[in-house]
Amino acid sequence: MQMLGYLIYFALLILIPLWAQGRVKRTYKKYSKQPISSHMSGAEVARKILDDNGLYDVQIEETRGMLSDHYDPRKKVVRLSTDNYHGRSMAASAVAAHEVGHAIQDQQEYAFLKFRSALVPVANIGSNLSMILIIAGIIFSAANWILLGIIFMSAAVLFQLVTLPVEFDASNRAMGQMVSTGIIRNNEERETKKVLNAAAMTYVAAALVAVMELVRFVLLYMATSED
Repeated sequence: MQMLGYLIYFALLILIPLWAQGRVKRTYKKYSKQPISSHMSGAEVARKILDDNGLYDVQIEETRGMLSDHYDPRKKVVRLSTDNYHGRSMAASAVAAHEVGHAIQDQQEYAFLKFRSALVPVANIGSNLSMILIIAGIIFSAANWILLGIIFMSAAVLFQLVTLPVEFDASNRAMGQMVSTGIIRNNEERETKKVLNAAAMTYVAAALVAVMELVRFVLLYMATSED
């Protein structure tokens, strides 16, 4: 029975992210073929929203890779993947607007974005060291090493959790901007939300898996420390 529980658990760890990624790809593929009524490219959408919010100093760059779009707060640059930079689809406009949403967060010093940025170095260390310490603790039956690994892992998990409000807020800002600027019409709002919601699910899945793993190792530590 215990073995079955482990199998179900590890299956969920694999299937949850795969489901989220699959949903993003299917939704993106569908709406990347649906033209936007304003006929604006992703780069044009990003530039319009940036300018309308007084962010003239934020640059827009084309970057390689599929769905590699992101906002770089250090260099004040919105980077859009080739398909979204040049694309004139609902998917391209939604992704571009979402990344600009992060730029607006940066401009307004959105608390969760600042907190997440501060967590980056700690989260990176936690991601790299946590499993090494936990595995070493299991091999050598050293509960203190497992506990230290859990502490490092907690920083990485906290980063994943803080990412959720940052991403959802950026999507809400994107929708508001696209509607108020006339980039999309009323009949396009529903489809645009589908693109943004599908992308958000990848962050929800990542956070869920991270929390599940943290709980598993906390239970492992409790069992080890009792021996």
